[in-house]
Amino acid sequence: MQQTITIRLKLKTKAEDEALFFSTMTAYREACNYVSAYIFNTHDLKQGSLSKVLYYQLREKFALRSQMAQSVIKTVIARYKTVLTNQKDWIKPVFKKLQYELVWNRDYSLTNNCFSVNTLEGRLRLSYCNKPFEKYFNKDTYQFGTAKLVCRDNKYYLHIPVSYDVKECTADDVCHITVGLSMMCYTFF
Repeated sequence: MQQTITIRLKLKTKAEDEALFFSTMTAYREACNYVSAYIFNTHDLKQGSLSKVLYYQLREKFALRSQMAQSVIKTVIARYKTVLTNQKDWIKPVFKKLQYELVWNRDYSLTNNCFSVNTLEGRLRLSYCNKPFEKYFNKDTYQFGTAKLVCRDNKYYLHIPVSYDVKECTADDVCHITVGLSMMCYTFF
């Protein structure tokens, strides 16, 4: 069985790095709103047909790199599917937060204790604060997923989903169950 957790790594940035991240995240957000408006008007949620129509527009209008353009389309499709699942109605999502979805080994990677992160101007190689997360960097045991670059309080973070195998729990593993008002606790031995 696989378990996934999200680790939040603070990137060590300089002013010029932050400026590149800001411009990249701004372009990404504007592109998401552009795609959102298109989907709202057409009700088309198919990756293939949206890519045919919007891919080159996103590259030209927002100066996005290839993978960024594809990620924008996927991000907006996912948001629409969430809205349709929860609301059962076509409501146009508006993207307000500055964030950017990064595909592992395409938009970001880890080499020599530095994260390489794609921007509009090319890749940045950045060190990071990893003290509580060192164990998750073992590539044989843990797998990184699509991360989010997020800005909070003028600091930049990578929110990275990390998946790994865990032993499945059986009824024999449970030795004590406590039921509270809002949750059930299991104690394992």
